[in-house]
Amino acid sequence: MASLSNDSNGTRRIQFIGPDGSRRAVRLGRVPAKTAEAVLRRVEQIIACRIAGTAESPDLAAWLASVPAPLYRRLVRVGLAALRAEDVAAEVVTLDQLCAAFKARAAVKPGTAATYAQAVDSLLAFYGPGKPITEIEPGSADEWRVAIAAARQGEGKRKKARTTADNRLAPATIAKRVHIAKQVFGKAVSWGWLTKNPFAALRAGSQANPARAAYVGPETLEAVLSACPGAEWRSLFAVCRLAGLRCPSEVGGLTWGDVDWENGRLTVRSPKTEHHGGGHAVRLVPMVPRLREVLADAFDAADDGESLVVPMAARVGANLRTTAEKIIVRAGAEPWPRLFQNLRASCETDWVQKYPAHVCAKWLGHSPTIAAQHYLQVRDAHFRDAAGVAAEGVEKSGAESGAATGRNGSQGAESGARKTPFSPETREKRGFKVGSTGSELPRSSPGKTTIEERGGAESGAHRPEAEAAGGLDPALALVLRRWPTLAAEQRLAVLEIIATGVALEPEPGAPRVASR
Repeated sequence: MASLSNDSNGTRRIQFIGPDGSRRAVRLGRVPAKTAEAVLRRVEQIIACRIAGTAESPDLAAWLASVPAPLYRRLVRVGLAALRAEDVAAEVVTLDQLCAAFKARAAVKPGTAATYAQAVDSLLAFYGPGKPITEIEPGSADEWRVAIAAARQGEGKRKKARTTADNRLAPATIAKRVHIAKQVFGKAVSWGWLTKNPFAALRAGSQANPARAAYVGPETLEAVLSACPGAEWRSLFAVCRLAGLRCPSEVGGLTWGDVDWENGRLTVRSPKTEHHGGGHAVRLVPMVPRLREVLADAFDAADDGESLVVPMAARVGANLRTTAEKIIVRAGAEPWPRLFQNLRASCETDWVQKYPAHVCAKWLGHSPTIAAQHYLQVRDAHFRDAAGVAAEGVEKSGAESGAATGRNGSQGAESGARKTPFSPETREKRGFKVGSTGSELPRSSPGKTTIEERGGAESGAHRPEAEAAGGLDPALALVLRRWPTLAAEQRLAVLEIIATGVALEPEPGAPRVASR
């Protein structure tokens, strides 16, 4: 009348044909074979009593009274037992009801709600919508985590391919879903639907994903800006990479009234962090010189009466990623993962080399801890700088974002060498000291200021208003304004002229700079 089956995951179940002729099953979970066989014999006795219409024997009735609640409820669902007195009064809450209540009562942004939905779909796919939450035990929570880590296809509506090579979830995504599952069942405990959280002891792991981190350097940014179809797209890339704005939430809310041209600042409103209160809703971000240029062009090109800096980012459901990737390919670069977040992370990676970590975190709108976990990146240039090895033709990062690598005087004196793209013969001809460690500019005579190469943040401090007030020579003011846009060879040529007083002919093929 009944049979015992072993599932591939090690669980056991009893299958039988009920008195009404329908096929039923009672899941036992992972139990020893002898225990499963004992339950099988009892189930066969109950079925025989139902078919014959007789009452259970005292021995069978005593066994039913001693059955644990989870197994007893399974027997009730297949019609082999009647509800106990305590179960008649109690409301049976299914997983589907819990998940629906969790999503309905969650006061979160649409992006967070979508992340919740992905985790909820994985719970429903594993347990089934009709699963009573009282029957979900800690052991099955571990099985759920293993299942979502091994799955190669999404749940619910998300059936598209994933970004990983094997089409499995990344460890950071698994950690996020475990964290949400803990929240879901934690709410069930707080609402009185459960006495304890079956996911409480489940280890989530780190939500950081270094494998998807990518540094977007100034050269790549300039190529992308040149490939943009208009000023609006240039503004979008610039505010993400040079000011670290979140896209689309913060970019879409940026207005021309938020641009403080006089003080070089942006007022940024953050929908993501506004619920924290205090100073988390609005922050001030510095406007570096290159960003000022891009925004000035966008302001001139904006339609009359347009208040938004990037109107397309404010449209609901706007697909910015697809077009952005096409622009990056047109620029000759390969689209990087986490397209807009890595622009923001690259900005902070540059800034933190020049300014204190707590200042950079304030500008970006998060804590230094979050910055260290999810934003700051270790670059090859850091290793080269620490080892005193410079790469041929490598441009210093941070000139555009106002984060030139900071070096104090003692560090510069100790290193005493900076490699250039020129050959030793060319360097000696142009007045450089040539040694085994590289080359350096002629040192200034006593009483004269040594000329140093400055980054975008320092050179960008000379605004036209300051130049007029300080009485700078117009030619010098032009050099200061154009310095961040010069290539490494052009900067070196200017420094050579200043240091030696000898005008040099540009190398064949060297780009020329407009004098506007």
